[in-house]
Amino acid sequence: MPANILNLSAYDVLGFEENEHDYHIDVETVKMPTSCPHCQSGNLVGFGRREQTVKDLPMHGWRVGLYINTRRFRCRACARTFYEALPEIDEKRSMAKRLAQWMGKQAIKRTFASIAEEVGCTEFTVRAVFNDYVNELEKEICFETPKWMGIDEIHLIKPRGVIANIQNNTIVELLPNRNKETVVRFLYYLEGKERIQYVAMDMWTPYHDACRAVIPQAVIVVDKFHVVRMANDALERVRKSLRESLTPKQRRGLMRDRLVLLKRERDLNDKDRQDLDGWTKNYPELGEAYRLKEQFFAIYDTGSPDEAQSRFIQWQKSIPPEIAHAFTDIEHAWGNWSIPILNYFNHPVTNAYTESLNSLIRVMNRLGRGYSFEALRAKILFAEGVHKHKLLQPEFERKPADKRQGEPVPGNFMYFWTEGSFARIVPKPPPVSKPYIPKPAEKVEREKNYGADISTLTRMIENGEI
Repeated sequence: MPANILNLSAYDVLGFEENEHDYHIDVETVKMPTSCPHCQSGNLVGFGRREQTVKDLPMHGWRVGLYINTRRFRCRACARTFYEALPEIDEKRSMAKRLAQWMGKQAIKRTFASIAEEVGCTEFTVRAVFNDYVNELEKEICFETPKWMGIDEIHLIKPRGVIANIQNNTIVELLPNRNKETVVRFLYYLEGKERIQYVAMDMWTPYHDACRAVIPQAVIVVDKFHVVRMANDALERVRKSLRESLTPKQRRGLMRDRLVLLKRERDLNDKDRQDLDGWTKNYPELGEAYRLKEQFFAIYDTGSPDEAQSRFIQWQKSIPPEIAHAFTDIEHAWGNWSIPILNYFNHPVTNAYTESLNSLIRVMNRLGRGYSFEALRAKILFAEGVHKHKLLQPEFERKPADKRQGEPVPGNFMYFWTEGSFARIVPKPPPVSKPYIPKPAEKVEREKNYGADISTLTRMIENGEI
């Protein structure tokens, strides 16, 4: 039996057995202790042995158990006994450190149950190892606090809060829920929160109140996407209400109506325009709802909050009474959130990642069965290869004043009495044999981590890479 079968240099292999599912390997440490851990004396004598069983990385599809012949010693100086230390063994549980590391990485890609079956342990053990692994990642991986922050939600088993870096299209945190207390706690302990300039969000009061309480310097901007989507929802209510009152034959005349009505007018082709013209003549309410939707979208084509508010008031007055019920939600939202909504026209910050985030939501919903929230969070935030990095160089630094050619050195001048007054004379710099050539400053590159790139994350999950 080769001594390096385990690739653990701290152990000698004494014996090997196998059965249908497992490898049983007898080992002992290569080096014996040379001093007592209590008094540091080197006067030691053997005092028995015991066998300790620990799990190691699976090999060849078989589970691996190490049977360590652990030696016990007695110190003649202090009369205390101790067992030899076991290198490469996890101190918290009976397994090799490399197995714990492997299980942590695998738990981001796989279910706890499948890992437990492969290793030969319980799901509880896998979960405990995974939690320790994630805690270590939390210490090692530090995401940059975004200057432009996005707060959104993703449905993983239930609604979760998503903290995003808008400028880099990345996710920097996944919260267990979207309650005010949870968001406040996250923001309160966020390093560099005073640098946050803008926060884009939907019209969810707990997000707004949490930001106002913890980061009052940040400008809150209601995301344009969430506002204009309400116009589409209003149009949908009118369309569905109309279809309920029609006969089956009349409904067939509205084929593809949803796809056409949700398009912007500038995106309609000739066939769409022809269909829309016919529906508008037959069903004026549908035409009015489409007009209101387009005019509401046009509010965002304005260049100032005052003009946007003026257009909204005009738009509101033009709503026909017969379909006013469908647009009530927009009117209430604009009235309750007018300042954050109008902030967009001075600070056009938007959750540009929304489309890719929606793709991620669909993927994660399919993947979410069988995973805990903690595992899904780790899969999103800490999977290898999904982080977006940027290398920054230090800012330009001027060379010291006494090294600049042709410039007087401050304080290097003399006063002379000339024609009844003092004159300030700055002497010429002494001649130099060689021009001063400063040494090029060493480029100090600092790697920053801006979070998990949403597009990369979606692609890797769809391809089964994580």
